[in-house]
Amino acid sequence: MKNFNICVVGAGYVGLVTGTCLSELGHHVVCVDSDPKKLKFLKAKKIPIYEPGLDKLFLRNIKAGRLHFAGSITEGLHFKGRRAQVVFIAVGTPPHPDGSADLSAVEAVAEAVAKDMREYTVLVDKSTVPVETGEWVSKTMDRFNKRGVAYDVVSNPEFLAEGTAVSDFLKPDRIVFGVTSPRAEAVMRQVYAGIKAPVLVTDVKSAEIIKHASNSFLAVKISYINAVAAVCEKAGADVVQVAQGMGLDPRIGKLFLRPGVGFGGFCFPKDLEAFYWISKKKGYDFQLLKAVKDINESAKAWVLHKVEENLWNLSGKTVALLGLAFKSNTDDMRFAPSVDIARMLQERGVRLRAYDPVAMANAKAIPSLKHVTFCKNAYDCVKGADAVALLTEWPEFKTLDLPRVRKLMRVPLLLDGRNLYDPAAVRAAGFTYCSVGRP
Repeated sequence: MKNFNICVVGAGYVGLVTGTCLSELGHHVVCVDSDPKKLKFLKAKKIPIYEPGLDKLFLRNIKAGRLHFAGSITEGLHFKGRRAQVVFIAVGTPPHPDGSADLSAVEAVAEAVAKDMREYTVLVDKSTVPVETGEWVSKTMDRFNKRGVAYDVVSNPEFLAEGTAVSDFLKPDRIVFGVTSPRAEAVMRQVYAGIKAPVLVTDVKSAEIIKHASNSFLAVKISYINAVAAVCEKAGADVVQVAQGMGLDPRIGKLFLRPGVGFGGFCFPKDLEAFYWISKKKGYDFQLLKAVKDINESAKAWVLHKVEENLWNLSGKTVALLGLAFKSNTDDMRFAPSVDIARMLQERGVRLRAYDPVAMANAKAIPSLKHVTFCKNAYDCVKGADAVALLTEWPEFKTLDLPRVRKLMRVPLLLDGRNLYDPAAVRAAGFTYCSVGRP
């Protein structure tokens, strides 16, 4: 295995995990980030995100001298005299209002690398980008590559799930390279030589679409089971049993068939919008993706409907939100269903109390949640509440002392937005209990 000097531009969720794991494979890695606060944090050997297992690798590779941090692309490309042979683009690609991706940061990295190149360099797009981005990156490189240095642009989509990102990187189910030359393929195979996984080599455009198509398909599965849950609720069936029966079919599989109050996070909503926009731009109206989005929005409204059904007038009532992050094992609040659910309830005059084991700091920074009362623990959160809505399936909520919760509440109404509890046990504890798609 050959070890490379690698520069990872962008030290967010994807970039920091990618950089840390590449250094764990033995490469010399410099993570670049322009945010002074984040850079100061990283240089102080602190991780600015919550990701299980990352801290151990992070500290080990800093100590081993394989993982470093820089505040500019120029510094990252020549860190302590080491010229970067491979550059990973892991910058943000936030959505425009129309759903298209803002690729200005990707363009800026390509320009900076092109101006700086002295020897053959592989520029790897790790950020989730729309198809044809590789072509635009190459055009940008050609425009500013005044020395005519050889290079290759590669698409290497990431398949990292927050909460399991480290194992997803080091023990993936597949690695995808979109390349334009055998030389670039050889470099990428060497970069990932320390990982045992199936490798799929494609053209660049196919690799770019693989990421959007994968995330959109998973979003389809989630919205499909949420739509099935709505039917089950009306028919008096149990969606958990229905999902189990579906999942036993190997053509369907059991993963992503858990109903709830909608999907969130930065990937699924953004990639769904982007893939719809890309398809429409190319002349195909991908109506299925629009339906998936609509179903997801309806799933978020489940809490409001159940509160209205059980509490009548909502103005002045108190609802306790247990869990704010879009899923457990992360502090990520981006596109979290809790934010929209909180807005819907507040628009009806509901007072909100909230608690999350990890995401409180990020939640407090969201302007629309400024009137929420943030609590020190779950029991403090439910005090005097007219209803509790469980929005994130944190393990600690599974083991709550339900009789104690019941005594602390003003009205014993429990809305289980993730089907975490056994209905019989909750009702036996004295609650009016509502779960998604279950009688």
